[in-house]
Amino acid sequence: MTNEERAEALIRALGFDFAAISKERIQALLQREIEDFQEGSSEYIRLLCGYLFCLGDAADVSLLEKAKYGVNFDVGCMVDGEWIDSLKNGGRETELVRPRKELVQDFVSYYQDYQADDSGCERQGPIVPLDI
Repeated sequence: MTNEERAEALIRALGFDFAAISKERIQALLQREIEDFQEGSSEYIRLLCGYLFCLGDAADVSLLEKAKYGVNFDVGCMVDGEWIDSLKNGGRETELVRPRKELVQDFVSYYQDYQADDSGCERQGPIVPLDI
């Protein structure tokens, strides 16, 4: 199963009723993914980080930072630093951070109709023109 397929399956299983989502389950899945990252798309680990952000506990900042800065460059780019900053500042709007409510709405909007790439494969490495 690709990371995109894993993301789609998790969305189907959990949905977006954050009050009904187990924070401990998301923490455990994220910790496992950090320790044994499945190469390919970073969508699954990004989704886990987003769920943890939406659950809204500042105590999870260190785990989100571990995912963002401790796996690889691609994951670091995919995990939104604004989520971390928002948790650190209590969800307040600043010059560089949108209000928490808006960030959560953007997360849900992005993933609510998410579908894995149906080709069944994830691109590995850079795209290289064939005429080289």
